[in-house]
Amino acid sequence: MKTLILLTSISALITAVIAQAGPNFVFILADDMGYGDVSHAGGKIPTPNLDMLRAEGMRFTDAHTTSSVCTPTRYGILTGRYNWRSRLKRSVLFPPDRSIMDPERKTIAGFLKNRKYRTCVVGKWHLGLNWHMLAQPAKATTGPTKGTCWNIDFSKPPQQGPLKLGFTEDFLFPASLDMAPYLYLRNDRATALPTVSKGWNRQGPATPDFEAKNCLIDFARESRAFIKSSATSKNPFFLYLPLTSPHTPIVPSKKWQGRSPLGNYGDFVMETDWVVGQVMQELAEQKVAEDTFLLFATDNGCSPAAGIPKLVSQGHKPNGDWRGHKADIYEGGHRVPFLVRWPARVEAGSSCDLTVCTTDFFATAADILGVRGRKFPQNAAEDSFSFLAALDNPDLQTPTRPFTIHHSINGSFAIRKGPWKLCLCPGSGGWSAPKPARALQNKSLPPIQLYNLAKDPAETANLQDEHPEVVRDLVDDLYQVIQSGRSNSGPPCSNEGWPKTFPRAVLELFPQLAGE
Repeated sequence: MKTLILLTSISALITAVIAQAGPNFVFILADDMGYGDVSHAGGKIPTPNLDMLRAEGMRFTDAHTTSSVCTPTRYGILTGRYNWRSRLKRSVLFPPDRSIMDPERKTIAGFLKNRKYRTCVVGKWHLGLNWHMLAQPAKATTGPTKGTCWNIDFSKPPQQGPLKLGFTEDFLFPASLDMAPYLYLRNDRATALPTVSKGWNRQGPATPDFEAKNCLIDFARESRAFIKSSATSKNPFFLYLPLTSPHTPIVPSKKWQGRSPLGNYGDFVMETDWVVGQVMQELAEQKVAEDTFLLFATDNGCSPAAGIPKLVSQGHKPNGDWRGHKADIYEGGHRVPFLVRWPARVEAGSSCDLTVCTTDFFATAADILGVRGRKFPQNAAEDSFSFLAALDNPDLQTPTRPFTIHHSINGSFAIRKGPWKLCLCPGSGGWSAPKPARALQNKSLPPIQLYNLAKDPAETANLQDEHPEVVRDLVDDLYQVIQSGRSNSGPPCSNEGWPKTFPRAVLELFPQLAGE
């Protein structure tokens, strides 16, 4: 009997260890790539690797970012928390702005690191780094001194890089590819000191050898090296790969120039797809693809900088048939490609129509590792909902999240629940017409917009007058979510200030949204 009990205990312990180890996780995030940019969604740009990823995994057709611009979405991915709960209530960070990350807040990287994962970020950071600053700005040693960020002390590691936020290693570009400084960091230290001025649109300090066209090549190399070195370890790994493309500057490398029928943007999308293929190839070569959870998404919709009207005239709809684009509260601003491949568990070629959000990666990873309920940190991932049940059952009809909050570049809100979407602004909240300033001046536009996406996916018919009860219900949900500091179950949490970005006309209708 004692022997049987001992063997049973050992078996249970081995099972627990295996369950705790879990799969590897890879999250690839493209920058400014729209719902319709991939060829399996009707795009005219060849994306063979993303098509393969779709064929070998699950496609979510109703997936969203928390924001229609990049810094806020990246915050939501790493924290599992809506971006407007942070101190950044609108727009994005511009270096050397201070980090919006709280080192006391658990990130998905820190969560996995605590479970013996090796955690790495390769690519675009754009969450602030808390650089050390010089008393007097430096000057270029060669050529003119142009642009911003010359007051950063690059000889010192920033005070709040990824290594302080749960990553065990990193290879970074600090922000967007059109923002200085132009250099790489490895493990939170500059790989070389910037001595010249460079830049597309926004100039600033750069290392002499830095060229934007090489970024995807460098990120692919570094990602493959991390996967290769991690595959021999007894511990699993997490690779977060936020790319700089196809965001401006649209600079495909020489090998990819002229490869697409749709010009430089098409070439750059193809090169972005190539990076995905490089990761998939390395996973296969290291024989770890079977038990690797690989997620591909983008940080918001396609940007007008891609030349959307011309692309559409060529038969390519970067944001599909959705209204709007990057920066907007409309669907084109935040509905994005979302693919998950996990051969050990996810049915190949499957699709799911349930609403998911990029914040949901945190809770899903935790659920996979068996961490849920009381075991889950109560002061983390407050807006994250696991979609593991959908991965196990593509035909699942029960929503994985009760509603989803959307946010635009100027801080406008929308809330989506089932087919209903309520926009708490009279226009786009972003860059498409009607733009915020004109929309607020246009007295013919109602201060809010209500759409039934099941019947009107293009958001053409504002039904706010016809369904006041739906409007009240959605406003009540939004207010409760802001007030409680979370949208999933758990004790109330605090925001970093009430989001005071609602237009005056909206507050006149719903004064409770004014907060404190």
